[in-house]
Amino acid sequence: MPDNPNGNITLIISDTGVATISFYHPAQNSLPTALLDELTATITKAGADEKTRVILLKSEGERTFCAGASFDELLQIKDKEAGALFFSGFARVINACRKSPKIIIARVQGKAVGGGVGLAAAADYCLATEAASIKLSELAIGIGPFVISPAVIRKIGLPAFSRLTIRAIDFQTAHWANEKGLYNEVYTTIGDMDEALNTLAQKLASYHPEALNGLKQILWEGTENWDELLNERAAISGRLVLSEFTQQALQSFLGKK
Repeated sequence: MPDNPNGNITLIISDTGVATISFYHPAQNSLPTALLDELTATITKAGADEKTRVILLKSEGERTFCAGASFDELLQIKDKEAGALFFSGFARVINACRKSPKIIIARVQGKAVGGGVGLAAAADYCLATEAASIKLSELAIGIGPFVISPAVIRKIGLPAFSRLTIRAIDFQTAHWANEKGLYNEVYTTIGDMDEALNTLAQKLASYHPEALNGLKQILWEGTENWDELLNERAAISGRLVLSEFTQQALQSFLGKK
């Protein structure tokens, strides 16, 4: 695993056209602004590369796929403009996935929380392990999953989203996420998942690029307004994060009182 206190993003494009994007942060693969911006740029770069046939999105380690927003960075936000800018980082990543001309497969090897659920939802197809339980904890800290909600609702529907966001402190199992449509396939072990993932990626990479691009457009029909919509949602979260309730909840969570 990379030993980098600031985290990193890597991109490797195989000879067969599988572009693997991997992200890492020592705090349970959480995503501060710098990594969100780099991840957006990397997804866009991979999608524009003529060698890329399919994109694989993954994180490092075995226990956590993505813990969502960086709580340390959230505590440093001092005005609503900075708050909106931070949450728009997730908006940019989701929109980069949406706009990419290439099919994106997500590999979810462990727990996904908050923005991590949004990342999984922004992929076109998602493989996970039984350890990949999910939680939207935003309501418990005084905000809500406003930015990622369009992507999550698009995958699992409003009733399942309601359960996920209202049960803000409860994890839902990987099998629940599979039944609701967030995950397309669930495997017992990481090894089993990776074997299936590699087979699927190679198969997709062998298909007609124009057919894959046409499918991508169909999968995202009706989302053309998301640039504006997600930025509006980011502004809501950016305002709420400044509240005394949220600041105290974040400090309590991090043990910094």
